[in-house]
Amino acid sequence: MKQSAHLLVIPTSGKGLYEITDTVSRWVREQGLRGGLLTLFVQHTSASLTVQENADPDVVADLETFFARLVPESGQLYRHTVEGADDMPATSAPP
Repeated sequence: MKQSAHLLVIPTSGKGLYEITDTVSRWVREQGLRGGLLTLFVQHTSASLTVQENADPDVVADLETFFARLVPESGQLYRHTVEGADDMPATSAPP
């Protein structure tokens, strides 16, 4: 069984949802794989992966609205503030 590992760097400009399908797909094609298991590991404590079909651009807007309601950016709600304003919503403003 062939195994490969690679570091993909995805440039970002702050909070948001970023489409990485093309970058990941290109790397998989370059490996010449026809089947297997792909594991993606995000090396940041306040980042995560979501999997969706991405057929309708309104889905991204809906997700952003949902996350804004679920985790509002208010320093009055959180104690965790040591990592700065560019980190998770809990750090957007000191309590």
